Amino acid sequence: MDKISAIIIEDSRLARQELKELIKEHPEIEIIGEAENVDDALKLIPKLNPDLLFLDINMPEKTGFDLLEALDEIPTVIFTTAYDEYAIKSFEYNAFDYLLKPINKARFAKSIQKLKPALQEKKSAIKVKTLTENSQIFIKEGEQCWMVLLKDILLFEIVGNYTRVHFNDKKSLIYKSLNQIEAKLPEHLFFKTNRQQIVNLKTIKNVMPWFNGKLKITLTNDNEVEVSRRQSQKFKQDLEF
Repeated sequence: MDKISAIIIEDSRLARQELKELIKEHPEIEIIGEAENVDDALKLIPKLNPDLLFLDINMPEKTGFDLLEALDEIPTVIFTTAYDEYAIKSFEYNAFDYLLKPINKARFAKSIQKLKPALQEKKSAIKVKTLTENSQIFIKEGEQCWMVLLKDILLFEIVGNYTRVHFNDKKSLIYKSLNQIEAKLPEHLFFKTNRQQIVNLKTIKNVMPWFNGKLKITLTNDNEVEVSRRQSQKFKQDLEF
């Protein structure tokens, strides 16, 4: 397969070196960058566009979770951590895997073997500027964090200068405007119903005529969304309603 480009994000020089020694035995992985803090990583990732992040969680000033929250699109992530509680939590965020420090050689090899087919499938997909339904969005509110697949999001809606995301049975704020989000969304999956809301078309349970030429949509979580008159016309045309 093609080379897997990776960035190591780790504040400990020794830990970075130990990780690089493990990677030497897997020539398919190419380290294209290193960062010892979140701010440096935020400069590197958009510039180098890696396939994979080896990401430490507990770093000074900003954590690995803070980094993920700041990214528009998240590469495949393998968390590296010395803390069991973080390792367990990482699965709640749909991380590809976690490696508990000190990293066991056999455990590392097992993770890389699982990684290869997953990344091969991802690389085979058509490259597009927008996100895909299997892209992940990192959401953090207080002490809770999630990495949510785009296809699992039902609704985006404006709340002041932020956007509330409805996913599964949860909802949380992200610190991006609805316009920023809309520019990245795949048009075949999401539809802007009015100036304040965008719905996932695959989560629509019911559509009914509403007042003044509008439509009312009911989602699978029973949220009701009003479609503006202009967007109702577009909705009917696009979906041959």
